[in-house]
Amino acid sequence: MRRLAITLCVLAAWIVVNASVAQACVGLDCDDPVVTTGQGALTAAYLEQGPGGSGVASNSPPPNHPYTYRLSHPCVVDDRENGGCRASDFRECPAPPDRVVEDLVPEQRRLALPGPDVDGDGNPDGGTVTTDGFPTDGAPVGTPVGPWIVGARGCIDITALNPPPSPAEVFRYFQTLPLPELVTQHQPPGDGLTGLPVIFYTDSPTTQTFTVDIRGFQVVIQATAEQFTWHTGDPTGQIVTTDPGQPYPDQTIEHDYRTGTYTAHLTVTWGATFTVNGSTAADVPGTTTTDGPPVTFDVRQARTVLTNPYD
Repeated sequence: MRRLAITLCVLAAWIVVNASVAQACVGLDCDDPVVTTGQGALTAAYLEQGPGGSGVASNSPPPNHPYTYRLSHPCVVDDRENGGCRASDFRECPAPPDRVVEDLVPEQRRLALPGPDVDGDGNPDGGTVTTDGFPTDGAPVGTPVGPWIVGARGCIDITALNPPPSPAEVFRYFQTLPLPELVTQHQPPGDGLTGLPVIFYTDSPTTQTFTVDIRGFQVVIQATAEQFTWHTGDPTGQIVTTDPGQPYPDQTIEHDYRTGTYTAHLTVTWGATFTVNGSTAADVPGTTTTDGPPVTFDVRQARTVLTNPYD
């Protein structure tokens, strides 16, 4: 159960995608990739920390940087220390376009550094040391030593680690896509008649596929029209359906009007799934809408007119 809880928490923060293509690993059992989440944590060679726990992580440390870092989702830390996650472990960090900013708990661990140059020949020959004197026990340069030191939780920019796009990041792109504006069709064409329902439908495409590049990852977004809101143009309000309607004689969407002139239009709610570098499809966590062009028509009342058939 403990491992299951960790797995669920990690999946809430990062989407699992094809790591070999992206040269990055997201999961619980990664072996020496560029970016890992071993035991639910990203690893980084450098973390430039700011106020309030914020920071920017990368794999480009200064020479002889004294620490290595791991960045864990708060749920993972809570599960590790307390045996379960809490609602407060989940928080969304604001992120500019093309940046990945996650709510993470940073931890740092000392690295063995070159010791002093005892004989003055320009080469360190005093074994290895750490930045604060913690014993290395002779560990080679670059070896992590000692326990992990927990830092302050905060919003950390991990874009330089190039993790696969998160669902939230894909959603931001999804909201900017040029989704089709579905056209409202009505029958009878031209003017309608009182006592005869107006039939609504759309024959515009209700699916659309987009391929976008997000930080070097090929993301395929499959958008699907999930809900149709037919604005009838009269005081009765709207008709909400999950289908695009059909023309006569298979009509599914009808509306009765009184005499007058009306302007109708269609609002479509779009959902989507996405893949990253050919991964398994996942849901985009949100929807967006488009408004189709308006259509104006008259509804008239038919009147009986007596004529002389012999004229």
